[in-house]
Amino acid sequence: MQSIACKSPEELFEIAEKILHAHPEQKIFLFYGAMGSGKTTLIKEICRVLGVAEMVNSPSFSIVNEYKTVSGKSIYHFDFYRIKKISEAYDIGFEEYLFSNHYCLIEWPEKIEELLTPDFVYIKIEEQSDKSRLIFY
Repeated sequence: MQSIACKSPEELFEIAEKILHAHPEQKIFLFYGAMGSGKTTLIKEICRVLGVAEMVNSPSFSIVNEYKTVSGKSIYHFDFYRIKKISEAYDIGFEEYLFSNHYCLIEWPEKIEELLTPDFVYIKIEEQSDKSRLIFY
C-alpha cells in the first residue's frame, strides 16, 4: 500500500491521477475515513480525471448516483453510511453494479464488508493534526 500527503484540495486532481495510474486494471474503489475526512471530495476528483463533466455529489440519501463520462461510460458512486442492514445493498442490486465492469466508487464500505473482496482497491484517508490528509492506496 502506498501513501501520499495532501495539504490542500488543489492537490487532489493529481492525487486522483496517481491513484488511478497505480491501479489501471481495477474498477472498484473503497473509501474509508471519518466523517468529513474528504472521501467525497477525492471521489469528485477521480470522476473528473475519468472524464465526468457533470456535478458529482454524495448519494447520501439515494445510496447510489450514476455519472456519465464525456465518452458515455457509467461511473457508480455509492454511499452506504445510512444503511442499517446488508439487505438494503442487495435491494438496490449492488452485486449487479459490482459485475458491470464500470467504475464503482464506494463510501462507507465497512457497512457492506461481507460483500467485499481483497482484490478491490482500498483507500484510507486520515486527517492529520495540521488538517492535512494522509491518503493510503
